[in-house]
Amino acid sequence: MTTDSPFFLAKVECPICKTINEFETVRMGAYVEEGRDSDFCPRDIKWRYPKYDGYNPLVFFVATCSNCFYSREFTPAFKDWKADSNFRTYRLRVTKDKHLEQLSTADSVVKRLGAAIDMGRFPNQSAILKLHMAVFDEQLFEHHSKLDLGRFYLRIAWVYRSIGSTVNPQVSRMRGFTYELETRYDGINDALRGTRDKVGEFVEAVRKEFGADTHTADLRGQILPYQDRFFAEAEKLDGKLGSIDEQLAGLRSLIEEFKTVGVGLGDVNSEPMFAGFGSFADFLYDLKKEWDGIVTNEREALAKAVFYYRAAFTEGRGIAPGNQQIQASYLIAELSRRIGDYATAREFFNSTIKHGQEFIYRNRHDKTQTALARKILELAIEQGKSSMAAATTV
Repeated sequence: MTTDSPFFLAKVECPICKTINEFETVRMGAYVEEGRDSDFCPRDIKWRYPKYDGYNPLVFFVATCSNCFYSREFTPAFKDWKADSNFRTYRLRVTKDKHLEQLSTADSVVKRLGAAIDMGRFPNQSAILKLHMAVFDEQLFEHHSKLDLGRFYLRIAWVYRSIGSTVNPQVSRMRGFTYELETRYDGINDALRGTRDKVGEFVEAVRKEFGADTHTADLRGQILPYQDRFFAEAEKLDGKLGSIDEQLAGLRSLIEEFKTVGVGLGDVNSEPMFAGFGSFADFLYDLKKEWDGIVTNEREALAKAVFYYRAAFTEGRGIAPGNQQIQASYLIAELSRRIGDYATAREFFNSTIKHGQEFIYRNRHDKTQTALARKILELAIEQGKSSMAAATTV
């Protein structure tokens, strides 16, 4: 990767098959968010690098082995898994055996999901596939984290939501390429104009310095032919640059036409062929026959997220008291509201408000500790009202 890239590479050995993979990690400041939805989904993402404008950053949330397709959330803990004795002792052996068993089975879920990943043509769909594989591999472990499963499904929902609202990644890549060409063209053109001006200034300075005496006349006679040759070559180059400019204009027009036609990643149901199926949705529907963990749209993903968040909340495993508990309670309520389960939404909005107020009061002298709780409390009150209004119209 170059400094012009929004990523840096990290080498990680796959704990399952020992393959050394190079995974892309998004650099700090590579993109900005215009805001967040009420379920914390990033909104209106803008990359500093135009050719990635159609990419959801969640494309890089999961690390998937290029050889065996083992998938995990790409965290510092995963990067340093060899130092994690708990992972190596309790999780790895069981997960490895079950994962390799899947890999050795023809047309298994793991093999089909992994083989369908196409980061070049379908980056956002590939993000959904990788998140599904992270769910699958997490569930191979008997004592899997329900909180993580909820987090993964919520992010799948976010990617589904973004697919219809982001720029087609293929268009973004073409625009990025055009932007690079235009930048280089402008640089060449500016350099050419600057050079021509400097040569003209140089010749004029010689004329003024030496006047018209015989000696300088001879010198001038020697310089002027070079000037003439330079401008003759410059005119040829001008013609070539003009041709490049026309080609760039044609490419820009082609990009806009391509975007209008909508080929690629607009609606998942209107995409071109995907992994031998008529669309990405068709591929997922077929996979769902083999594994009920597949979700084919945002609503299904949100429903799964609610199920696992609620299970984690009830068990109390992995959810710390305080801010994290309040946030989990709020998400159960908000996601339930989004899928139309208003009874659950009302129950957990009320719980969030009650426990949020208690937490803020207990820690009223520490504004830093209560900042998140205050934000969530405001959201819970606002979305709770929306939920009650929606419930009355059903």
